Amino acid sequence: MHFTHEHRELERTTRRIIAEHLDPYLDEWEAEQMFPAHRVMKAFGSAGLLGIGKPAEYGGMELDFSYEMVFAETLGEVRSSGLTSAIGVQSTMCTPALAHHGSDALKREYLAPTIAGDLVGCIGVSEASAGSDVSQIKTWARRDGGDYIINGSKMWITNGVQGDWICLLCNTSQEGGPHRNKSLIIVPLKSPGVSVSRKLDKLVLRASDTAELFFDDVRVPASNRIGEENMGFIYQMEQFQEERMFVAARGMRSMERAIEETIDYAGQRQVFGGTVLSNQVVYHKLAEMQTEIQALRSLLYRAIEQYLDGQDIAQFASMAKYYAGKLSMKIPNECLQFWGGQGVMTENWISRAYRDLRQTAIGGGANEIMLEVIAKTMGIHPGRRG
Repeated sequence: MHFTHEHRELERTTRRIIAEHLDPYLDEWEAEQMFPAHRVMKAFGSAGLLGIGKPAEYGGMELDFSYEMVFAETLGEVRSSGLTSAIGVQSTMCTPALAHHGSDALKREYLAPTIAGDLVGCIGVSEASAGSDVSQIKTWARRDGGDYIINGSKMWITNGVQGDWICLLCNTSQEGGPHRNKSLIIVPLKSPGVSVSRKLDKLVLRASDTAELFFDDVRVPASNRIGEENMGFIYQMEQFQEERMFVAARGMRSMERAIEETIDYAGQRQVFGGTVLSNQVVYHKLAEMQTEIQALRSLLYRAIEQYLDGQDIAQFASMAKYYAGKLSMKIPNECLQFWGGQGVMTENWISRAYRDLRQTAIGGGANEIMLEVIAKTMGIHPGRRG
């Protein structure tokens, strides 16, 4: 990828917003297990960072996807993955299908204010019994005249407690399943029948308000459907490509920062007459991990280039997401070891990185699901034989 002055300016703007609006409050929000979503989203929206690739007509900057990835990578420097997950949902996960397939009226009512940071959005796909296998969701939207009546539930919904609307994947037909019977519908979360069952208590992403949501005879106009009926699964798979590249880019920079901070600490920590860093086994391991980060970066950038060229990126986006997930289970763990007792102190960010980055191998498609996708693109998946 070729980085221009404009890319670097966007990176600089993102760092400024992080320094002014996130960094002073991160520990407080981690302790409270909640951050002020509307305040934070407005700060990013006012800087133009929530609609980087979205149409200018709706308040976006209409830049290509490489700028979105600069933004995602820079967010990886934030010492709270829960917070950046919520921002990523707002900027890159709940809006692509709306921007690409939604009606003008729907974009003006939901996309424009979400880009501005005036509304907080969610993406509603996973359910308690349908996480990795999206095709098995049970939530239904039944047509009733000019409306849909929705019943079901969604699990692990980022921004679910404070959100204003959700891009909801639900079944809309008895036929064509499991891939041609689903639709994406925008549901205002203040609609009668929508309830937050509970705010989830998680090992990871502590500052993120993650919720379980229930939908009990929720009535929304059929005009809230994004694009064609029963095309929702296809639209969601398209959205997943951007989500997976976002997760890989953010996680990559977070892991790189873990290496950088470990080098600083290990270069100061004295053991047996020398520093921890002076041991060959330590600096060799850190060199190995940095090499793996650069390999991930090359893979991700190749996926982005293909995306910009309009190619099918299912294979490379899945590979980048898989490799980021694999490294997330290795790099924070091995870095923490070099911190000794300080590594398990919550006052040190490395302990939070160890905890939060583990989610990279699960959220947005578990590692095993990424391997399934990769195998299909290689033509070696059992379902593609004969």
